[in-house]
Amino acid sequence: MLAHGGVGERNNERPTLARIVAFFAGGEHWTRHHLLVFLLTFFSYATLHASRKTLSTVKSSLIDKWTGNGTHDVAPLFPDAESAESFLALLDCGFLAAYAFGLYVGGMLGDRYNPSKVLAIGMYLSSIAVFVFGTVTEWLHFYSKVFYATVWITGGLFQSVAWPTEICIIGNWFGHNSRGAVLGLWSACASVGNILGTLISSRTVELGYEYAFCSNSLLLFIGGFFVLVFLRSAPRDLGLPDPLESHDDLNQVIEEVTQRPKPINFWRAWMLPGVIAYSLAYACLKLVNYSFFFWLPFYLQNRFGWPESFADALSAWYDWGGIIAAVIAGILSDHLSTRTPVIETMLLLSTGALFAYANSPNNVFINCMLMVVTGFFVGGPANLISSAVSADLGRAEQVRGSAEALSTVTGIIDGTGSVGASIGQLLLPVVQHAFGWVAVFYGFILMMLCTFVCLTPLLWKEMMERRRYRYNILRSGRSSSAQLIDAEQEERFGSHEELLSDETADSNMVRQTLSDVTATHRHRRMNAEDN
Repeated sequence: MLAHGGVGERNNERPTLARIVAFFAGGEHWTRHHLLVFLLTFFSYATLHASRKTLSTVKSSLIDKWTGNGTHDVAPLFPDAESAESFLALLDCGFLAAYAFGLYVGGMLGDRYNPSKVLAIGMYLSSIAVFVFGTVTEWLHFYSKVFYATVWITGGLFQSVAWPTEICIIGNWFGHNSRGAVLGLWSACASVGNILGTLISSRTVELGYEYAFCSNSLLLFIGGFFVLVFLRSAPRDLGLPDPLESHDDLNQVIEEVTQRPKPINFWRAWMLPGVIAYSLAYACLKLVNYSFFFWLPFYLQNRFGWPESFADALSAWYDWGGIIAAVIAGILSDHLSTRTPVIETMLLLSTGALFAYANSPNNVFINCMLMVVTGFFVGGPANLISSAVSADLGRAEQVRGSAEALSTVTGIIDGTGSVGASIGQLLLPVVQHAFGWVAVFYGFILMMLCTFVCLTPLLWKEMMERRRYRYNILRSGRSSSAQLIDAEQEERFGSHEELLSDETADSNMVRQTLSDVTATHRHRRMNAEDN
């Protein structure tokens, strides 16, 4: 309510922080509970990614240990470094395969049970798996291929419940008008987790790689406690209304919801518009993004000969690019009211960025700058698809109000992406040993083009819909303008019928006057002739 002054004066008096919040809110009303949910989900998934990042940052140390180059006098687990690298690739592949399977299952669990409790349990079990894999085995000097594979793959299964439940919770709290900006910023949690895990590992790896696993697993365990105690899955849990999904919702009767909607069928979720296209696209895109995630520190050390801790720290620049891109792309897609054109543009530009990075010189500054650009155009679309797009598709009009599909759809898209990423982890070392690192990057470029092709039909469809929408708006505007002009004319001159009757009366009057003048003139002439 405006008590004094105009709108402009009131807006100018608003604090800067309030303006920023209003910009991201997109007209929605946020409370302190929204902020708490955002922070808890952000940092909980950041701790998950930090623990997941640990293996990629200590690969060189593990290879030295497993090939007999470590400090302890133990029998080597592998005869040479190449065999150890292949086993690490198998671990990455197994982790992602289990992760993909778990995403399909975890997505359905998030729609059937309380997502915050499912998330907390997954975090606890994941922290135990990471601790056992890297810390307990080293403390006990127990090195076994089967044990390593079993624990790490099981850890991938535990971690898989996190992403769909996190997106489900965020989607429950934030509506469509702000979802691109909010999830664009929120999806930076994965990159922040990568940076956090990299920093922790780079600081502790010199003490022993087991301390890197120990630190990150402890951080994850603490995060699970905060999620279990403080995180609420939806506004309805606190008696708050759910966020609006569209302007049509304003016309609907607001009803108090005390029970969760029934979950959607898994196969029906596949048939929702856009789910298949984005799932296939994300399979290609995540292959590239996760190859950087798992292999970038090793690549920097292997190709340029940089120390392991130094390479770990530098690899964080890729994640900084992804953070910046996710925020910018999310805000831009909100204001355009569409996401596919933004994603497609970034995918095309990513091919040039990958080509430039493939030919990067042995220069730290240039490499870091190209790494940021590559992370911007590769990590940005990946973050947007796995978060904002998944939430949009899970809140489609076909299921809104009658079923819960958000967590299931998120699990489908991210799970399919993880299938592609797992295949990539098997192919990457094979291609690298056979053709070199440049060939690996050319393969990445091919995958980005495949991602673009998968989304092209959706891009065309959205462009046609926007064209029809603008055409209808234009027609509506012309019709309104014509009606306004008619109203103004009617108000100024009267109705058309009145104008017509006035013109007819004037014409009759003129004819009558001419007739009278003619008759008078004829009468005078006749009188003159008689005289």
